[in-house]
Amino acid sequence: MGKDVQQQQEDRLNSGGTGMGAWLWHRAKPYTPPWIVTGAVGAAGAGAHELWGNSPWAGVGLTLAGVGLTAATWWAGKSTGQQRRLHSAITVAAGATWFTASALSGPLTGPLPDLYLMGGTSLALTWNIRQVMRSSTPEGAGSDSDKGLLEKVGLARTKLKDVKVEPNRVTVPYELPAGELTNDDINKAIPRIASALDVPTTAIRVQHDPDSARKGQFVIVPEDMLKQPTIWPGPFAPGESVAVRCGSRLRRRSDLVLPLLDAIHLLVMGMTGSGKTEGAVDLLLEILTRNDVTVWLADAAKAGQDFQPLVPALDWAALDTASAGAMVDAVQAVIPARTAWLRDHSYRAWEPAAAKTQTNPAHSCASAGACGCPGMPYLLTWFEEAAKLLRELGDDVFTGIAQEARSAGVSLVVSMQRASGYQLSTDTRASLPAAMCFGVRGDDAGFALPEEVLDAGANPAAWGNKRKGYVYLVSAGVEEDLYANPARTFWTGPPAEGSYERMARYVVEHFASVRAELDPVTGAAAEQAAGPLFTNRRARAGAASAPARPVQEQMLLDDDGQEDGDLVEMEHDGIDLSADLPPVENDAELPPAKPSTEEARELLDEMVATLASVGPGTVAVRDLKPYLEQIGRDRSWVSREMKRMAEEGRLAATGEEGVYRLIPTLAGV
Repeated sequence: MGKDVQQQQEDRLNSGGTGMGAWLWHRAKPYTPPWIVTGAVGAAGAGAHELWGNSPWAGVGLTLAGVGLTAATWWAGKSTGQQRRLHSAITVAAGATWFTASALSGPLTGPLPDLYLMGGTSLALTWNIRQVMRSSTPEGAGSDSDKGLLEKVGLARTKLKDVKVEPNRVTVPYELPAGELTNDDINKAIPRIASALDVPTTAIRVQHDPDSARKGQFVIVPEDMLKQPTIWPGPFAPGESVAVRCGSRLRRRSDLVLPLLDAIHLLVMGMTGSGKTEGAVDLLLEILTRNDVTVWLADAAKAGQDFQPLVPALDWAALDTASAGAMVDAVQAVIPARTAWLRDHSYRAWEPAAAKTQTNPAHSCASAGACGCPGMPYLLTWFEEAAKLLRELGDDVFTGIAQEARSAGVSLVVSMQRASGYQLSTDTRASLPAAMCFGVRGDDAGFALPEEVLDAGANPAAWGNKRKGYVYLVSAGVEEDLYANPARTFWTGPPAEGSYERMARYVVEHFASVRAELDPVTGAAAEQAAGPLFTNRRARAGAASAPARPVQEQMLLDDDGQEDGDLVEMEHDGIDLSADLPPVENDAELPPAKPSTEEARELLDEMVATLASVGPGTVAVRDLKPYLEQIGRDRSWVSREMKRMAEEGRLAATGEEGVYRLIPTLAGV
């Protein structure tokens, strides 16, 4: 029965004259309240005249009531927009004034009827116009729903300006009330805004106006377009110079590349499983297709396990601790040599022309004409899982490289899980101007990302290692508006399918004729610093990547890693391998035991005292490197101990990391 009645009502609405009238009434109904109020005020004014028309005290009471009602309306509108507050107060004041005059003189006295018809109609129409315009947001103010949301999150009276809507992206400029809120309040409100909009906090980013402390814009990306990984599509600029915005395309929405020459030095940080290695492979696949760059890579922690397919394309792959330490020394040595070559050829800094044979007289080391010297390719030095190397060599091992390599055409990449002050010196971290931060734990993102990027909404801890390959990129040459936008590295495919090996083989073989060879200046400096570890680098990389030999076979290798033929052919006839070993003679020398902590500190004190008496007046951690075996500790332990001695007043800090001024009277205490 109810269904039949509903159907009849719908039929009436959709039929001729009656239906049209019902439709018009339905459309006009939202605009009737102002007219109803206007009619009610007129009727009330006529009735009030019958009650109080001859009472002077009623005039006083009605006047005070009108003033009080207007003030209450103004006070109640404090939390609303300025336009609504003013409009409401004017309407109440006009209605109260006419009502008072009508009650005292009568609604048909003098101009009161005309004022009622013209004024009441005008006020009712203004509210109707406001109702019509409510669906659009006026310039400089937000809608009522915007005001309610902003009030909930603690940003009342914030003005939202022209909203720009794009596919899966909404940009909302804002202007905070002057003197009440700042952009810092916006940063603190991001979690509450995300809660109100029911989106993850990483979906909301804030871009501050650099010229204002209270202006900026929200960028809201409600749907994560990076969920599905994208297979590496091939090199970005194959065969081009490394100066052509080099690196990895990191976003699906638009290409985000790492400008290596702008970044210079790069810190790569991310927890286990966050995709840090995949990002490294992504970058190396790109860089190894360029025509004027050579790559040195050190990975002593995992012996290059993740980079084996790319090793043939690397000029030097240091896959053990000894080789990695030698690479550090080599990089330190090649910087002044490369800088001198660039200076002699009139280059203020490395540029692509420096990688070519020097046929330009303007870049010649000869007194007249072109010198014809071989070019000097750019050098990328990549230290993967650098924490192990820092523990062995000290937390300041990269400080000099990072501070001096910029003008030598050398880039330093330090990759590690957590770049805390315990592992990487603050001076080194400050000298790494670019950062790629993958997923991390807790507040670790502060070790890699600037504070303003974190305030703008960057939060790599939100996904940790649950979204492999998600990363924030901060670097010179990248638009600052993109710093707080998460990106995702390309994927090399499932390991079982061998797609990574196929990609690496393509890069290694197809671009073999494109890649530059190491220049003689860099090679000579590296050989002088690292010796056989550099000259035999390709053989050592191959040996490190080969399957491990059985223990018995390893024992038959000489010091140079070559098999001793005599020992291999040695017969074991007549030797009882199950017999007990002969007893050790009393005068036999056993290997010295590792000194205890107290003994190591005493040895260190003696060495510092010796340097105090014969040295140049200062002592550095590197000065004690030849004595590490005698002390029985690594360089990082020595660095910590010397810091402790400085705190105790036994050494004086010089302002340079790892270097102290000797105090002879106290150094040996």
